[in-house]
Amino acid sequence: MIEMKFKAILETKGRDTGNTHRVWLLAVKYEGKLYFSRRNTNSDWLKNAQKNPDVRIEFDGQSFAGRASLVSDDSLCKKISQLKYEDEKRANEPRVVLEVNYN
Repeated sequence: MIEMKFKAILETKGRDTGNTHRVWLLAVKYEGKLYFSRRNTNSDWLKNAQKNPDVRIEFDGQSFAGRASLVSDDSLCKKISQLKYEDEKRANEPRVVLEVNYN
């Protein structure tokens, strides 16, 4: 099982405008899925993905269609934070985690 973190582009559809939005984020690949996280829900990309869960992800020169959903499992959220951050304080902060299944 390969676990890694890297920069990826998350493309969402605007929840109000329907326009395409692209943002570079630090992603975590864990058990065949991609994860993005925030300390709170106050971000456009997260709100957009919740309203329109069909997303695109670009990394390593490739583009993938994906389906996003919020992670409700607290232990998985904590694991993603620990993989994402080496700093113990940040690794243990509670986070909102978005899971993307992609192909």
